Amino acid sequence: MLTRDVNTASLCRIGQETVQDIVLRTMEIFQLLRNMQLPNGVTYHPNTHQDRLGKLQEHLRTLSVLFRKLRLVYDKCNENCTGLDLIPPEQLIPFVEDDGSKHDDRSTSQSRPATEERKEILEVNKKLKQKNQQLKQIMDQLRNLIWEINSMLAVRS
Repeated sequence: MLTRDVNTASLCRIGQETVQDIVLRTMEIFQLLRNMQLPNGVTYHPNTHQDRLGKLQEHLRTLSVLFRKLRLVYDKCNENCTGLDLIPPEQLIPFVEDDGSKHDDRSTSQSRPATEERKEILEVNKKLKQKNQQLKQIMDQLRNLIWEINSMLAVRS
């Protein structure tokens, strides 16, 4: 199945599909095991039991073949990648570049309006808190005034 001209990306795709098949078959095996009844003598149907046992054995054989296929793909990928130079992960991150100054200029020019907007929002938020505090004080004063007026009216009558 695996030929010499298959590239590593295709092998990885085949490996991914094989893993998905393995997961699917394993789920089917668990489904069969869940539905399988133990031959306890009460609900034992030999034909049904033998049929389910045959399906289970077939799934296990298929699963074994899939694992062998996955091992072949894995070995072939390792063989194809042995000559490659390992690149440190830090170099694969896009924002780490040789021309760091270009990126810094871009990021600062893009983040400048955001920081200014954040400062404005914080100032507005501070002013709103002050206004809310003032309104609360006014409401408390009005409440006390109404209470005093009601108390005086109650004393008169």
